[in-house]
Amino acid sequence: MVFSLNPLFRLRMRLSQAGRFSNRVSLKIGSLSILLLGISLCGCDSKPVTGPVDPGSTLGGSDEPVSEADMTEEQPVSTDAAAKPTATDSNATDATDKEPAMSNTDGKLLRHAVFFSFNEDSTDENIAGVTTAFAALPSKIESILDFQWGTNNSPENLDDGFTHGFLLTFKDEAGREVYLPHPAHTGEFADTLRPHMKDVFVIDYWGTPHQNEITKQLKHAVFFKFKDDADPVAVKKVEQAFAALPEKIDSIKAFEWGTNNSPESHDDGFTHCFMVTFDSEEGREVYLPHPEHLAFVEVLKPVLDKVRVIDFWAQ
Repeated sequence: MVFSLNPLFRLRMRLSQAGRFSNRVSLKIGSLSILLLGISLCGCDSKPVTGPVDPGSTLGGSDEPVSEADMTEEQPVSTDAAAKPTATDSNATDATDKEPAMSNTDGKLLRHAVFFSFNEDSTDENIAGVTTAFAALPSKIESILDFQWGTNNSPENLDDGFTHGFLLTFKDEAGREVYLPHPAHTGEFADTLRPHMKDVFVIDYWGTPHQNEITKQLKHAVFFKFKDDADPVAVKKVEQAFAALPEKIDSIKAFEWGTNNSPESHDDGFTHCFMVTFDSEEGREVYLPHPEHLAFVEVLKPVLDKVRVIDFWAQ
């Protein structure tokens, strides 16, 4: 019996060992499968990737860890930057490189106010030749929308010797750019003016068209040069106080004002123009000593460096 049982025992032992080996193999295969599954799923993890970043890549050469969130999250955009056109915008160059021309913005028109003083030896006939040549320009230069002129008759003696005023109107700065170098302006008219002109004063500003046309227009052109150290807040108060006068003085029939934007450098340092219109000299006589006007002058005095006034009947 002993010899008959030994082969059977050995067979059982071998079968047991084979079973244990099979279990170990199955366990290892299962572990390996779990490991492979974990590796395949790690790409969905949002943890930082700590591998080196190519210095030449668009992400930059930072040594800081880069995560998928860092690569895909949009950077905040400021309000100012968002308001500006992008480089792909067809109007980007015009919008960012320079300020656009105020083409009839808010219904305003560009006024070109020109004043001359003449040589003492220039005759009335010579001066009449200049005014006639100037008055002929609107028929030669289409960008001139309106033209008015007259001789100074201000009673305030603040004209600095300027005797003739001319007020040209353009739709926009582009119209002025056509006018200034136009052959009719720089040629025949300039040739007529040059021998007799002593001095020229030019201020350009944006004005508002009159809602009601005035048959007779006495233009009262007032120009201010403020002190170099004038407080901008105080200057603003002057602007507001002057602009309030038409509501307080009935003889003012029209009013407009603006800051100088002339490219000609003939402004003598004056920065502000206020154009007050009356329909009679009596209206001006009411205005000048009016309590509201005198109160405005007190607001003006502390910041005023110089004033220039030229009045003329618009022809």
